[in-house]
Amino acid sequence: MVTRIPNLLSIAGSDPSGGAGIQADLKTFSALGCYGMAAITALTAQNTQGVTGVHVPDASFIAQQIEAIFADVRVGAVKIGMLGSPEIVHAVADALARHKPSHIVLDPVLVATSGHSLGAPGVVEAMREKLFPLASVITPNLPEAARLAEVDMPADEAGLEHLARLLAGQGVRAVLVKGGHLSGATAEDVLFAGGQVSRFSGPRVNTKNTHGTGCTLSSAIAAHLAKGLALAQAVQASKDY
Repeated sequence: MVTRIPNLLSIAGSDPSGGAGIQADLKTFSALGCYGMAAITALTAQNTQGVTGVHVPDASFIAQQIEAIFADVRVGAVKIGMLGSPEIVHAVADALARHKPSHIVLDPVLVATSGHSLGAPGVVEAMREKLFPLASVITPNLPEAARLAEVDMPADEAGLEHLARLLAGQGVRAVLVKGGHLSGATAEDVLFAGGQVSRFSGPRVNTKNTHGTGCTLSSAIAAHLAKGLALAQAVQASKDY
């Protein structure tokens, strides 16, 4: 008997250094036993130190990439990363609203791990309007969550739950706020879904090699959802990974 492995689509930007973006997504999909595909939303010039350039293709071409995939392949889950303009957000949202994949993990890439801004004016508003209602879960890091909620970035773990609740009030089904930007011996993440709060804790790794960690986590969540895990289980398995 042949077992069908899930086909996962990453809609994200390209990182030539291979640590983030679609490169990180495809590696994660493969490592977790899934088949990875990609619709490229931006070409970046970046490495582990930062982003030095971004080239954004026309929104209609991004939509064409997505349509080509859904016309030919059964898609088990979609992970969304960097979206370079409001027009691209609308094009991606329109395509996904038509095809209705079972799972959509939105990683609202607005601030790179290096601190560089990756969100053009109007992208946040477009995400709220078009993608939040479609997403199974959004996975902002702390600076992104604060920007989406339009509040100052909290300095402690208590602020993670507050941010998650604020974002849930913007029309998303589930929010995972990642606490990696805080300090302490452990790295805490908070999931707010179905009115319930779940906390995920792990030992903080003493390393500067954090480039692409957010991309990897969200891709792993998409992979585990496509393989049949419930959301909280998928988050825990992805954090372990």
